[in-house]
Amino acid sequence: MSHHPVVIIGAGPAGLTAGYELMKQGVSSIVLEKAEKVGGISRTETYKGYRFDIGGHRFFTKVGEVNTVWAEILGDDFIQVPRLSRIFYRGKFYDYPLSLLKTLRNLGPIASALMVTSYLKAKLKKRLNPGFEPETFEEWVTDCFGERLYKTFFKTYTEKVWGIPCSQIRADWAAQRIQNMSLKRVVLNALFGAQNAKSLIKTFDYPRLGPGMMWERCQELLNAGGSTVALNTEIVRLEHQGSVVTKVVARQVDPAGVQPDRTFELTGDHFINSMPISALVHRLDPPPPPEVLAAARGLKYRDFLIVSLIVDRPDLFPDNWLYIHSPEFKVGRIQNFKNWSPAMVPEPSKSCLGMEYFCSEGDALWQLPDHQLIELASQEIVRLHLGVQPGNIEDGCVIRQHKAYPVYDGEYRQHLQVLQDYIETFENLQTVGRNGMHRYNNQDHSMLTAILAAKNILGENHGLWEVNVERSYHENFTDEEWNKLRQTTVSQSESTPPLSPVA
Repeated sequence: MSHHPVVIIGAGPAGLTAGYELMKQGVSSIVLEKAEKVGGISRTETYKGYRFDIGGHRFFTKVGEVNTVWAEILGDDFIQVPRLSRIFYRGKFYDYPLSLLKTLRNLGPIASALMVTSYLKAKLKKRLNPGFEPETFEEWVTDCFGERLYKTFFKTYTEKVWGIPCSQIRADWAAQRIQNMSLKRVVLNALFGAQNAKSLIKTFDYPRLGPGMMWERCQELLNAGGSTVALNTEIVRLEHQGSVVTKVVARQVDPAGVQPDRTFELTGDHFINSMPISALVHRLDPPPPPEVLAAARGLKYRDFLIVSLIVDRPDLFPDNWLYIHSPEFKVGRIQNFKNWSPAMVPEPSKSCLGMEYFCSEGDALWQLPDHQLIELASQEIVRLHLGVQPGNIEDGCVIRQHKAYPVYDGEYRQHLQVLQDYIETFENLQTVGRNGMHRYNNQDHSMLTAILAAKNILGENHGLWEVNVERSYHENFTDEEWNKLRQTTVSQSESTPPLSPVA
């Protein structure tokens, strides 16, 4: 049995950031990761030299602490990428943010006028009933932007993502993910023209070889700095005496199957968790009260799979990614990885597309064999008329991702509160990150919770559950604000010497 000052569960952005922050302050840790590589859903996969994300991961934030970490770890390996994405709906493409001429051309003047009328009706209804508080996603979007905008740009895509009606999704998710993008301003700008308006950022930073490059580099730095990252290592149980966690029992497997599984025990002073909170409570020994276990079983997740297609075309559509709102297509989003970074595609004459499908483990789509998923994705990309012909598709592979998105259904809030209250009774256990807190947040918010958890271990006092998601998710900037943010990032990276990567 070995002892470590800090034991960290999970080597995604949250877990690795916690280890990195502690290492900078001279505190060593061990990071235990079930998968065979680091990064969680922010990892980069490789197939025959082609690199692709599990989804797309832009690097932008207003959180200075997060910018500092990014700059320290990756430095000059960031590239600046122009941002372009569009919506595909009913056979037509819509710019996002919406533009006046293209929106009118696609919708036509009558549909556009009806959308504005619907928006004005929603505003009037809200004024006449100021005490109304939306409970569901459907109510929230309709209340803010009108029924027609909701049905055109939200309903079909959102239901494709979550697999349940919008009337069963909590308004919390809409408020968290949409409010700062100011769709009121987007619609009015599209229809009447922009007047000194803020807009979505036009560029973003991105690791040259994908987001996994960030976390693989962080893994190297941790190992070189005296902290250990143990892969292929699953948590069997967390033992505790009352409110103090005392021991972790873990099982490490050989992915090649040559060596037998190795079960070992670790003690620690502090424990940081980033695996799903529902799994965490089921690993505790002695087990939590029945009501806590019931709450854990009540939390739901949405899974995800990506079909990566290698296409024998040097250039396809110009977008980084496309949202496919049309219900006749199963694909929800398409990534064009060459437009994220040319280094993601090893052959300049080829392209690599990520066809993203939202599903749940065990459903018909999830259970399709890989060759049928590749065939489905190939057929859909051709039907979308994005410059791909059947003969252009040379190869493909499939990656399935469990628990990619925590679901905000009608019962999640009460279940999560039970779990939060119980976890907070422990003196030396903190839970962080997207799945560790069952919050649909971005990479920077996951990192921020980890940074604060590390600071708590170092003697500060931060309430992780009180971290405001709004603080880390601001995508609408004036040019002046964006330039100031980028200058701040540069000054931070210069004032804090980056650690040298390990060869």
